[in-house]
Amino acid sequence: MRLWELEAELQGIRSFAEPKIEWEQYPTSAHIAAHMIYTMDSSFDDISDNVIADFGCGGGILGIACDLLGAAHVVGVDIDSIALDVARRNADTAEVDIDLIRADICGSCPLRVNSVDVVVMNPPFGTRNKGVDMGFVFAGLRVARKAVYSLHKSSTRAHVVRSAEKHGYGATVVAELRYDIPAMYKFHKSRSKDIAVDFIRFSIPDSG
Repeated sequence: MRLWELEAELQGIRSFAEPKIEWEQYPTSAHIAAHMIYTMDSSFDDISDNVIADFGCGGGILGIACDLLGAAHVVGVDIDSIALDVARRNADTAEVDIDLIRADICGSCPLRVNSVDVVVMNPPFGTRNKGVDMGFVFAGLRVARKAVYSLHKSSTRAHVVRSAEKHGYGATVVAELRYDIPAMYKFHKSRSKDIAVDFIRFSIPDSG
């Protein structure tokens, strides 16, 4: 499947009907999702025939994209039961098979150590809950055998890379993207906000 075909397949994926600011819920666009997953597959061979976990899966767009590109199995994890209902409906519409689990990723993630090949996520940026972004990353690094992929504000790049390397993990910016955040909450004063984000691959020692 080509990049534009993947993006077209993802255009119909629904997002949060009632986003919750305490969890910093923002939608991942079809454009961003397609570029993330296509890069993982075409540049690193980290999708096809791999077991993938989508952390903070929301409406499931990243996990669905992984399935469409040939993942062996996909598991979506989110704390929000309403978001998981949306993800379930989206998976049914896309005719893909994804396991969905309700869990607090930074608290009691049920996935075992080294139970998946790769973890992908668009985590909370940590604007409201400081450190939650790296909490998601380290939770992913505990369960992944090969790598973790995550989106982070470009302004936090030095901190993110330094935090990963401090714990013995590699961190490489594989793409620089623009994240358009629509007005979703009462405190938003403009119709949308364009943010520079890094798509980072966290590598696990001895796994590439």
